[in-house]
Amino acid sequence: QVQLVESGGGSVQPGGSLRLSCAVSGFASSTTVVMSWPRQPRGKVRELVAASSSAGGSTNYADSVKGRFNMSRENAKNTVYLQMNSLKAEDTAVYYCNAVFSRIGVRMGDIWGQGIQVTVSS
Repeated sequence: QVQLVESGGGSVQPGGSLRLSCAVSGFASSTTVVMSWPRQPRGKVRELVAASSSAGGSTNYADSVKGRFNMSRENAKNTVYLQMNSLKAEDTAVYYCNAVFSRIGVRMGDIWGQGIQVTVSS
């Protein structure tokens, strides 16, 4: 059974840093996993913050977070991290971890985390 566990988040003052973690388990080793961090500010649409694939390649970031956020992954632990630096009030949102599974280019399914509140306020 596939499971996904998020952790981290909280409240921080503008300019501060936070780190989110997301661990996924229960899938076959031959599976390609694209993991991403979408976020949803209250009353606004969900937007993609960062995404990367276990198959390699570059990590994609939203323009609003480039240079401030860094997504990294430990494939051996099936875990990704989102290091958020120089946080701004507009980064306040619920952050989700999403994993999309595929084999030989065929999408097998996806799973979402429960969401983590990140609040940036003075």
